[in-house]
Parts: sequence; C-alpha cells; structure tokens
Amino acid sequence: MGKVEHQGERRSRDAVLVEEAHIRPMMGFEILEPLPAKSVPYELSDPFILVHESRLRLSELKDVDTKHPHRGFDNLWYILEGTASTGHSTGPGGAIERAQLPTGALLALRTGRGAWHAEAIGAEERDDGLGDSEWRSVLFWVNLARKDKNEEPSAKVLSPGQIPSRDQGDATIRTLVGEGSPIGLGTPAMVFDVELPTGGQVTTSVPPEFQAFAYVLEGRAVFGANRREATPPQLVLLGPGNELTVTDASPGTRFLLMAGQPYREEPVFNGPYVD
Repeated sequence: MGKVEHQGERRSRDAVLVEEAHIRPMMGFEILEPLPAKSVPYELSDPFILVHESRLRLSELKDVDTKHPHRGFDNLWYILEGTASTGHSTGPGGAIERAQLPTGALLALRTGRGAWHAEAIGAEERDDGLGDSEWRSVLFWVNLARKDKNEEPSAKVLSPGQIPSRDQGDATIRTLVGEGSPIGLGTPAMVFDVELPTGGQVTTSVPPEFQAFAYVLEGRAVFGANRREATPPQLVLLGPGNELTVTDASPGTRFLLMAGQPYREEPVFNGPYVD
C-alpha cells in the first residue's frame, strides 16, 4: 500500500525522465515535438496528448493552406515571440472568426464535436508588411472526457494583460490555466509559464492527483528532488508528489509546467481527431 500524503505534508516530485524533443514535419516545416515522446506512454501524460513548438517566418506561410480540422480535445496555442493572426470556425453557423495574437497571448479552442483551426495564419501581418518577422509558439492538446467530446466548439483569446502573473521565489509565473485564469479545461489542470530572469530557484505546488511534466524553453536548470539537469528542448516527466522544486537555474531560464488530473480513459487517436 502506498504512502498516504497528509494535508500540509510536502513531498517534492522527482524528475523521472528527461528526454529531448524530436523533430517532425508539419505542413512542410520542421517543428519540435516533445510530446508524444517515445519513452512516455499516454497513461503517464494523461490528460495531455501533444505539445509542439515552432519557429517560423510568416512569409513562409503565404502560399500554404494552414486550415485543418480537429475534434475531441482542447487546443491551446501560446505565442512566445512575434505576432500571428489566425482563424477558427467558432462563429455563428460555423463561420470563421479571426484573432490576432501578440507575444504572450493565448488562444484556447475547444474543438468539441469538430472545428476548423488555423485558417490563413499570418494573413493580416503579411498585409501590413510584417511577413518577415519571426514567430515562435507552443501548441498543446488536452484531452476531453468522452462525455464531453460532442460539445459545441468554442474559442477564447486571452491578451497578455489578461493572463495572471505573480512573483514566486526567483521566478515570474504566468498562469495560462489554473487558479485566476479565465481558461478552464475539461479536467482540473494547471499550465504555468515560469521564467527566472536572474536564475536561482522556485518551488511550485502541484496537486498530488495531477500528472505533470515540464518543457524547457530557455536556459538550464535542475529539476526535482533527485536533481536532474535539463536544457532546451527537453521534456521533464515528473513523478508523484505535491510540489516541484527547480534549482540552480541559469539567468533567463524559462519552462512550461503542465499538470492535470487524468481521465483514465483510453483515447482513440485518428490524426487530428481524438475520440
């Protein structure tokens, strides 16, 4: 029988795996894919299905048909650098709605029973002569419970100023999903953008019932009670516990912390559809 964690007892999570993101083709471009990972079965990342990081110039997308369908999950798109416009079919009668996403903005698209995503990425910027600007983003899919997969699709855009931010330890933490954020997922979850401008350390509470991992964007740091070093573009899978401690971070270290309560349902993967 496993140890019962009593309220107030602190148990730091170990970094049970550190794995390099692999490169994969998407729409004719190379992107980083830390998840799914060959050493991380879905049971250990549930409810998180996929994480992609991309760096592109918007001019490269001028003649590319970027519009594609999705179904059965929450699709979150976070802009790290640059500005990108996009379209999604969440308007009346499935009409395309446009959104312009500057650095630090978040698009949360609930695909539900089916939605089109990413129509004409960067069209407005190219029209304004900004096509050669570089754009960097992270996109991640979070599963929906089978009972919720037929929901009406919807979209919400958070401007940078709408994302809660706090200082903790040596870090600045932006809460994309979690307490204080207007974005909710189909299961209790938290997604933090953690930055340590001068390096140092930070300890973050993570509910013990959540499965969790970190994805390193910049710098270098030591993760977990067992002190595993990680650098970009590595995924750090976390073991059980109720907090994450990150130490010995170099100045400018930045990582995403993703954690959520698993569904314990076996998803059926069919390309852009998750049933």
